[in-house]
Order: sequence, then C-alpha cells, then structure tokens
Amino acid sequence: MSSEQGLPAHLRGAVVALGNFDGFHRGHQAVVGRAIERAHAQDRPAIVATFDPHPKRLFQPDAQPFRLTTLDQRQRLFASAGADAMLVLQFTPAFSLLSVSDFVSLLAVDLGVAGVVTGADFTFGKGRSGGVDTLRIAGAPLGLRAETVAEVEDAEVGVISSSRIRQALAAGDCAAATRLLSRPFAIESAVVRHERVRSDSALSVARLRLGAYLQPADGIYLAQIRLRDGRLSRGVVKFDTCHVLGGSGAMLDCGFPFDRSGDLRGQSMEIALIKRLCGAQHFANFSALLSSMAMHGACDATQWEDYVPLCDCMLAEPASTLGR
Repeated sequence: MSSEQGLPAHLRGAVVALGNFDGFHRGHQAVVGRAIERAHAQDRPAIVATFDPHPKRLFQPDAQPFRLTTLDQRQRLFASAGADAMLVLQFTPAFSLLSVSDFVSLLAVDLGVAGVVTGADFTFGKGRSGGVDTLRIAGAPLGLRAETVAEVEDAEVGVISSSRIRQALAAGDCAAATRLLSRPFAIESAVVRHERVRSDSALSVARLRLGAYLQPADGIYLAQIRLRDGRLSRGVVKFDTCHVLGGSGAMLDCGFPFDRSGDLRGQSMEIALIKRLCGAQHFANFSALLSSMAMHGACDATQWEDYVPLCDCMLAEPASTLGR
C-alpha cells in the first residue's frame, strides 16, 4: 500500500523502524533491531518503513546509479531480522513537500503507528526541516513515541554509512564493504544473455543489467551466485565502465559452472562480490571475454575456502510487503 493508505487492522499500533535503509548495513540493523525489540516487549507488530524511490533520485534525477539494494532484497533482509512487514513510503514530489506536522500526522493518525525508531541523522518534512527531536516533540501529543539509536562505528572507517560502503565498492574494496554491511554486496537482476563457453566446457557466462545499482570499480571479481531456485555456485564477475560488448545501460558479465537446466535468460540471479582479482581488462569481442572468464575460473577455484559465504539471511522467506 502507498503512504496515502492506512495499514490493515492487524498492523496498526506497530513500532516502526523508519529510514532509507539502502544496503541495510550494521547501523541500519541496529535501528531495526531496536524497533523489533520494542515491538516484542509491547506485543506489537514490527514494521520497517523504507522510502522509494530514494529521495536523492527525486532531487538529483541525473545522478549516476547508486543503489546498494533493491526493494526485494530489503524485503528479505528485513524479514531475516525479524520484521513482520515492510512498508514502502512512496517518495513523490507531493510527499517531499509534507510539513513536519503533516508527516507526523501521517504516521500517528493515518497509519496508526505507536512508536518510531530512527537513526541519529534522520530528517524529514519539506526542506528536511524536521529531525529526531522534532519527531519526538511533535509525536508525543498524538501518542507517537519516538526513539533514536546512536550511530554505529567501525574501527577502521568510523561511523558506518551507506556513503562509506559506496566509497569502498568504488575502490574495489570488497572486504571493507562486507565488513560494514555484515555480508557481501550482492546484485540481483535478470539474465539478458546466457552462453556456454564451448560445447565441451564446464563454464558458462551470463550477462545482467546493473540497473539502479552502484557500479563497483572496474575489474574482475570472485563472486558467489544464487540462482532463482536457491542453488549456489561460485563465479567470476567482470565490470567494465567502457563496455565494448554493447547493450543498453551498464552491465556485468558473470562466468560460473555450466547450468544443465538450460538457458537462464529472463531468470533472476543474485551475485555477491567476494574479492576483486584484478583491474579493468578490455576485450575485442565476446569470445575473448569467455576465454578470460574460463582462465580466471580455473585459476582461483582453490581460494574459496578463505572467503565468507553468502549470508544465510538471503535464504529467508520474505516478510509481507506493503506498498508494492
């Protein structure tokens, strides 16, 4: 349901974790964890509310893609954390112009929210005129209890934020991104091309569009792949800003063991980045790329024992979705 609609009766009176939560990193997890803790203590539903599209997309429409997670990925992550539902607040031009009082009324009256938990840097209302103190003061007369969770710090980079994770990925630092997220950065998209390297090869290559995702640093990466049916596979991924192989929009190419179930075109695939092997390499044609994929796949298979497996939360059943 959209932000103009009310919650169903069984979800009214909820404690809501409120924020963008793009990436659902360790700082976000602390906010959501506190909301779930409060909800359980008060025998209330626990909801995670996220904005879509991201406010940056509305105010900076020409910005390069920067997303760390899709709504579907966030839905699974929130469910794994223990949330009862995900609420998508549609960040439209009209929504961005809501006054502080109108935004608080939307939460407390229209949606029947009993409590809100946010991060310390949360802002809202027209021109970002409201903050955590404003939310607490304005919400109290309406029975809305607001609480703030302190920022979470990392020993190496300081305060954990989505921006710091984007910086790590832009530098090809998968280890830092994994540490801040608590799991590998993963791209989920539909396969637009799928080919076997050779008829006698055990390796195939799939091409996927990046869409709204941030593009990591150019290069070749070790990855872990999840197919739509849940099967896991090792793989090697190539990102190249100067994509010489054609196609619409930024793409990635992923080499992985041949899938005997047939052509994967149109099927969803999730690719988690484990380690950057080398920088950008350019290929004259698709055959040259396939040969390189085969070489890297063969050379690096023995390194997998040292890498963090894909987070178990990716296997979780989705929470019920509102606002889809």
